Amino acid sequence: MTRPRAIVFDLGNVLLDFDYGIALERILPRVRLGLEELRRWFTQSPLLLEYETGRLTSPAFFEQVKSATGFSGGYAEFGELFVDIFSEIPAMVALHQEVRDRGFPTYILSNTNELTIQYIRRCFPFFSRFDGYVLSYEHQAMKPAPRLYEVAEQLSGWRGSDLFYLDDVPENVEAGRARGWQAWVHQTPERSRAALLAAGVLDHRGDSCV
Repeated sequence: MTRPRAIVFDLGNVLLDFDYGIALERILPRVRLGLEELRRWFTQSPLLLEYETGRLTSPAFFEQVKSATGFSGGYAEFGELFVDIFSEIPAMVALHQEVRDRGFPTYILSNTNELTIQYIRRCFPFFSRFDGYVLSYEHQAMKPAPRLYEVAEQLSGWRGSDLFYLDDVPENVEAGRARGWQAWVHQTPERSRAALLAAGVLDHRGDSCV
């Protein structure tokens, strides 16, 4: 195994926990649907996919939600209810900082949307400490589509085994491996740390890599 030159992190379930059920319960009192009907509408309609691939703007997404569910509040209120579902995973945030302290550039590669990223930038300071961001809604594609991995390679200036990638979704990891990346399924902070140690990104001495 060769030591990579840059480290790519997924966001949800790697650096931040999230639960859309929280948003549904908060939105429920403001709509005309029951909880299960609301859940089905969000999870089975193509709306969120269209939003996270940039085919809908945030205002257009809100207007479609309002039309379909009868949401009685305004755009700003909906935005807060929709995105306030995240909590930091301290061990992984600390691991990212340790990687940066070793001198490695780091990048985010995430399926996400504009309202979510605005909220995360505002509420989680660690998010500003990456060298670049590949966000699905900005590139009209979602992992595991090759397009996003190509963008990550262009942004970082590295490809193949020079990139080390952590994601909790096996299909996304396989897409990275298909491009020659050193890609690992994130399960626990301890296992991800062990993978970074094995790749030479971290060591037990904590000295600089450059």
